[in-house]
Amino acid sequence: MFSRFYVACPEDGCAWVTGASSGIGRALALDLARDGWRVAATARSVDALQEISSLSEGLAGDIHAFPGDVTDTGAMGELCGAIIRQLGAPALVVANAGIYLPQDGLNGKAAEYRSSFDVNLMGTVNTILPAIDTMKAKGRGQIAVVSSVAGYSGLPTSAAYGATKAGLANLAESLKFDLDGAGIRIQLVSPGFVDTPATSSNPFPMPHLVSVEEAVKQIRKGLAHPRKFEIAFPATFVRQLKALRCLPYGLYFPLIARATGWSGKRPAD
Repeated sequence: MFSRFYVACPEDGCAWVTGASSGIGRALALDLARDGWRVAATARSVDALQEISSLSEGLAGDIHAFPGDVTDTGAMGELCGAIIRQLGAPALVVANAGIYLPQDGLNGKAAEYRSSFDVNLMGTVNTILPAIDTMKAKGRGQIAVVSSVAGYSGLPTSAAYGATKAGLANLAESLKFDLDGAGIRIQLVSPGFVDTPATSSNPFPMPHLVSVEEAVKQIRKGLAHPRKFEIAFPATFVRQLKALRCLPYGLYFPLIARATGWSGKRPAD
């Protein structure tokens, strides 16, 4: 019988984590392996994947390197097939691959917008569609789409990144209607600022910054919750941002500009 409250466990199959070469993806893959999961780790860097694979030696589970480019639709379908043949069908998929290319609104780079859309949006689609195909045949599965609180509303430098993360939220929300009936749980992961290489270049204050370890702890807790759709953290920051997006624009823009230091920014800055 199909269940919309399915929680994947290592006995059900493997876990597939994209964007596993660094940051949240790397830490999450290792944490899953500690708990007995066989993890298929995907990223473009073969060396980085081989490193985390070696780090999993001696753990209850293990990590297997499956290098790939999430922007390549055909290759990702083939990669999913290779995972199934080697490790079995994925019971848990965490579509985490993403890039952050900050944009100056007055000097935007079309190529960087395109890269952001290709990796963050289409990269997620290219990951979850083959996973859905195999999960619907089994009548169960769990998928986590990693978005960001930057998708809640517009922020400085986030015209490309924020747009993709807002798109991912809508993607997960829309898919839920169909996946629920097939026994496939889809969840949305919305982290705040996490201390990773991707955030180190932010030219504004990052309130409520959390460590990668704390981020993984919150994600694992949310994945294990049978009724939670959005895994959003840290809680105080999430509440603040959700309240801000309810404000009229006449209040929202001045508040965000002041909080980020953009109120005094000039075009030449």
